Amino acid sequence: MEKFKKRSKKGYVPGAPIYVGDTKAQKTKITVTDYNKDSIEIHEFTNPEDCRPFKSSATNTWVNISGLLDIDSVAKIGEIFGLHPLIVEDILDTEHRPKLDIFDDYLFITFKLYSYNKETRALTEEQLSLVLGENHVVTFQEKGSDLFSSIHKRLENPQSNMRKFGADYLVHALLDITVDSYFEVLEKIGDVVEDIESRIINKPSVDTLKEIHEVKREMIRLRKSIWPLREIISGLHRRISPLIQEQTLVYLKDIYDHTIQVMDTVETYRDILSGMLDLYMSTMSNKMNDVMKILTIFATIFIPLTFITGLYGMNFNPKISPFNMPELGWYFGYPFALAIMAAVAIGMLILFKRKKWF
Repeated sequence: MEKFKKRSKKGYVPGAPIYVGDTKAQKTKITVTDYNKDSIEIHEFTNPEDCRPFKSSATNTWVNISGLLDIDSVAKIGEIFGLHPLIVEDILDTEHRPKLDIFDDYLFITFKLYSYNKETRALTEEQLSLVLGENHVVTFQEKGSDLFSSIHKRLENPQSNMRKFGADYLVHALLDITVDSYFEVLEKIGDVVEDIESRIINKPSVDTLKEIHEVKREMIRLRKSIWPLREIISGLHRRISPLIQEQTLVYLKDIYDHTIQVMDTVETYRDILSGMLDLYMSTMSNKMNDVMKILTIFATIFIPLTFITGLYGMNFNPKISPFNMPELGWYFGYPFALAIMAAVAIGMLILFKRKKWF
């Protein structure tokens, strides 16, 4: 998928709305969820102008934009909700590092969503950007995954805290489900790590080494996203903006603790994978030593046999040479030499066995 990514913004002025991401992503779709403790309404729009009345609504409003290909619609949403052009630029830049920006009347957060396929061993990512205002939350999903479908179900429950609390609690719910998805990804990667470890011990191969490097690279990708997300949640927990209400702080502290657990798990897997590389090299070295041991044993056995065959293969003529080699003219000389060589080979094998060289 990397080959479909457009990354260059060369030649454009700062703040220009340029989409940087997967050019095969889905088209832009706008969903508006307007709610309070007594009622909830869900709308789907194609025209961004239809979202304008919800900016100043007395109820809580969640505006979700799925797909970022329609740059004009994204820019229009930014204009309606008073976003700075540089924020719109960051929303459209799906390669942006997770961060938190604080303004007088809104907060901007961008971070990554991940999913992992155990069959293909592929880690896929999606950027999510959200804006928290006084009574509204605007989210921008790169690919429009269904990760937030459970949040919609919670909103439909009139007894849930999401209906009772403000828009900041919705931001907490979005961050919480994202961090929980990291645990699911790490659980799947953990199964892959265990499988690789068993194959290293039983049947190591070059493909196994390649898998170790691939999983280690995925761990680095996760760490680069989780580390700044932890700082983002820490900043929200410190209540750096009046948009974060007092009752939401304890929930943000819980998410922060979860990010610490995720980071610890990532670091643990990185250490395990580094150990696997050492284990792979040790296993391959031991196998090579076993091969060299067998070859050395055979070579050692054939050294005296080669000497014997060389000695009797000099073909001196006893009629010419003053030194007599009676075995050359002996009727049983050839089978006698073979018997000596067999006895030497067997004797050396017995000696090696007693010394436990094999």
